Order: sequence, then structure tokens, then C-alpha cells
Amino acid sequence: MADELKKGLEGVLVAESELSYIDGDAGKLVYRGYTIEDLARGATYEEVLYLLWHGRLPNREELAAFRADMASHRDVDDAVYSLVEDLAAADEDPMAAVRTAVSELSAYDPDADADPTDVDANLRKGKRITAKLPTIVAAFARCRNGDDPVEPREDLDHAANFLYMLNDEEPDDVLADVFDQALVLHADHGLNASTFSSMVTASTLADLHASVTSAVGTLSGSLHGGANANVMRMLQEVDESDKGAVEWVEDALESGQRVAGFGHRVYNVKDPRAKILGERSEELGEAAGDTKWYEMSVAIEEYMAEEKGLAPNVDFYSASTYYKMGIPVDVYTPIFAMSRVGGWIAHVLEQYDDNRLIRPRARYVGDEDNEFVPLDDR
Repeated sequence: MADELKKGLEGVLVAESELSYIDGDAGKLVYRGYTIEDLARGATYEEVLYLLWHGRLPNREELAAFRADMASHRDVDDAVYSLVEDLAAADEDPMAAVRTAVSELSAYDPDADADPTDVDANLRKGKRITAKLPTIVAAFARCRNGDDPVEPREDLDHAANFLYMLNDEEPDDVLADVFDQALVLHADHGLNASTFSSMVTASTLADLHASVTSAVGTLSGSLHGGANANVMRMLQEVDESDKGAVEWVEDALESGQRVAGFGHRVYNVKDPRAKILGERSEELGEAAGDTKWYEMSVAIEEYMAEEKGLAPNVDFYSASTYYKMGIPVDVYTPIFAMSRVGGWIAHVLEQYDDNRLIRPRARYVGDEDNEFVPLDDR
């Protein structure tokens, strides 16, 4: 029925897209026809960006040019660094800091005044935003600890450069590869809340910076982007308790507490991204000689599957994976933004290409026929 109410727009088709496909019953995720397993194990994040933005995988020469162009845009204006330092000094929430800094990037973008639907200008802006986001996140994380920001390097790949800027130390090949894979896994995921908010903003013909800023704000909510941090905090709480993982979960469920990292609005089976990150979490633990976070996660996953019929989502294993890299827990969601910005930009480009103002309706359930009383008589 045309007037049937669908809270949260669940199951409502609002657009057609060539970008990503999810089969929630089969546990399948596809970017432009390529399975997430193939891309995660065979392509870099830069290759996936090219695929999402240009509709095909690049050849070697195209990738080299794309990667070099991206790397040349990593630095940010001194005023943006100053803003990030001020936000860190004020102990701002990391995602709020990212939201504010992304918005300020438009002031220094040479294409800021371009027509919002100019494809070439948007691709240039998209490269700059995507290249600068890791610089902003790493600088904020360091500044709040009293450390100076680390200047980006152009000779490192996107993932390796972020870890270098965060830790002031070039990562080994394994860490860089795992982090790059995590970025690939998070790059796009259909019309999730932040992607949809970017499209709504773009549909008004607001520019790309406004659309990405909207998406960052949406991702900051705990029901969307904060789940991976909540998983790690849960695992830390289990570790600090005198209970085993299963006993802790049993008590948590009995008290009405939600177990972070389980259930998904789309997947009815295990998230395919969780399978891949679970493998990498185990690998990192074994390399470090400490697999307790992985073993704890597996115990919780098995219990939740047997007792509740719930499977883990991507956040469940990304938590322990990032933790083994030494990434601060409250930086997990900004890292999500660093990855998903590729998908946001791709969906905004699609929205501009065939735009119609997104304007749903609400069913009015308020009062009717109230009699107006002048102010002096109230």
C-alpha cells in the first residue's frame, strides 16, 4: 500500500545503484560486480577507490597515476592543523573533530566554487578529501596526547601512510596490509545511514564537502559508527573481570545488556567482512604472541550463535584487529570514516548524475481542529 508506514525506511527502495550489492541471506557483499573476498585479498584501497569512482579497476599505469595524485594531496593547510590542535586541546570528541575539520577543508579547496554537479571537479575534490582525512585523524590523535603531528609521506601507500602519521614509525608490511584490507572492507555498504544522509544532502545540490560532512555527522551516532569501539570496550571489560567470556556474556544478557558486535540490519548470517577480519585478528595475535583477544572473541561468537542464533558483524572483529595495531579505541570510528568516505563520494556522484530532491512524507498523527486563542487570552 502506498501509505504503509515503514519505520526507518526498512525495505523501502529509494534509489538504483551500480556500486554495491548485499545478499543478507547468503552473506554476500559485492562492489561493482566483484566479491568482497576477491577485493579484500587482491586489491588495495586505492584500487577500490578507483573502481567505485570510475566504474572499473585500473590498469597498472592508471593506478600509479591515481595513487601519486592522491598522495600529493595528503597535506592540509596550516589553518586546518591549527583547528585540529584547538579541538584536541578542548578534548573534543574525535568524530566531532573530524566533522568540523572536513567542513573547513572546503575553504582551501581550489574547486570549492565549482558547480556541485561538475563531475571532474567532484573527482578532484573527492581525491583531496579522501587523502586529507587520514592526516586530520592522525594529527588529532597525536595532538591530544601532546605530540606534534607527523607530516604525511608521498612514498607510502594510503594505509601505510596513516599508520606512519599516527605512530611516527613506518609500519611493517603485515600491519600495513591488514590495515589496507580493513579499509577495503569498509569502503562501501549500500544505503547505510551515513551514505543515505550524504545522498539526501547532495540531492539539494549542496556541494561534496557538505555531503561528506553530513555523512560524518551521521556516522558519529552510536547505532552506526560507534559499534567497533563498543566491542573493544566490552572485550576490555571482560578481560578486567573475574569471569570467563561466556559467563560474562550470560550475565550481561540476563541483566538486559546488549552484546556489542552482533546482529545487522541487512545480514541474517555472518557478515562476510567479519570472516576476513577474524582471520587477520588471529594472524596479528599469533605474530605478537598474544591471542587472548581473538580467543575471547571466538568464544563469544560461538556462544551467541548457539544460544541466540546471532552472527557477528564487521565491527566485532575489526575491534581486536585495530587494538593489536595499537590504535586508540576512540579512533576506530574516525578510521571507519576514512574508509567509507570512498563510498560516500561514489554515491554522491551517482546522486548528482540522476538527481531528484529526496523528500519523503510523514503521516501526521497530531491534534486537529484546535481553536487558536490570542496571546492576551491565554
